[in-house]
Amino acid sequence: MASEAFKDHIVGGGKGWRLPQNKTFYNEWSQSKSFILGDKLVFLFRSGANNLLEVSKEDFDACTQNNVIQRYHNGPTILELTDIGEHYYYCGVGIHCEAGQKLSINVTTAAAAAAAAAPAVVEPSGDASFAALMM
Repeated sequence: MASEAFKDHIVGGGKGWRLPQNKTFYNEWSQSKSFILGDKLVFLFRSGANNLLEVSKEDFDACTQNNVIQRYHNGPTILELTDIGEHYYYCGVGIHCEAGQKLSINVTTAAAAAAAAAPAVVEPSGDASFAALMM
């Protein structure tokens, strides 16, 4: 049986988990990633300067703390992705969330990620122009 190749995603890459230079930094970072059940998120931050909250979508969108799922105050924090679906994280220090220190991801199974990454199959249409392109 082949073993799964789980990834450790260092959130923010070389910048780590800190106040970003723009509000879209973490969203842009995550767009090129696939998050698979069993992968790990590595939040590199200094305790006291930043923290990590896992929250509901409503709290994420509004940067509120009405439905906090989990709080992590000690950095670095490493989270194994054990549940499929949407997950929402942000820094609860000061106005870091409002400034863009927030991350939303969608965790899928390996099979779902492979299907999403598979190239589209183009069927011949019988069109002469299509045949000419293929020569």
